Amino acid sequence: MRIRPLEMREWSPRILEKLAGMARAAPPEARAQGDERSDQEARPLPGMLKTVAHHPELMGPFLDFSTAIAQRGALSRRDSELLAMRAAWNCRSDFEWGHHLEYALEAGLSREEIARIPVGPSAGNWSPSESALLEAADELHERQRVSDEVWAKLSASYSEKQLVEILFVVGQYTMLSMFVNSSGVELEARYEPLPAMPPGQ
Repeated sequence: MRIRPLEMREWSPRILEKLAGMARAAPPEARAQGDERSDQEARPLPGMLKTVAHHPELMGPFLDFSTAIAQRGALSRRDSELLAMRAAWNCRSDFEWGHHLEYALEAGLSREEIARIPVGPSAGNWSPSESALLEAADELHERQRVSDEVWAKLSASYSEKQLVEILFVVGQYTMLSMFVNSSGVELEARYEPLPAMPPGQ
């Protein structure tokens, strides 16, 4: 741990007010089943935010952008979480993997499918569009650019709005992996860390 996490009593009042407003505005699908509280209230805040809280001027826009990606995206939650999980694996981020494992399961990815994410597009049993998403995530990680070949595969399945979002989703979770890996944010005990490297990886 390189930067001391701030307890919520130390957070900027403006950020606390923003969080409360976001919880009140959470859409119905974000609410925990059988619970009147929003999902954000029912699930503990990610420990990463305790580190970002050192910079209130960044925290507000970051929360807005993260909410847009998570709740107002054009991609299906399944596709978005597949991209997030592959980015977390490529960046070797225990924190992002652990948190998005829960989200991926909620989005409909099975444990067997999640176990194939570290192998990537070559694992087989992916749909053509899912394989293209994994290829795009890998190319963005390795070269910061999607090749014409993979772009053509994506364009066959996704709208222009969704294509824009694919790039932002991979960029978002790559950025967050860089942040938590470098600042020393620790994965909370309730979450699962990265699995072991598959053979040949």
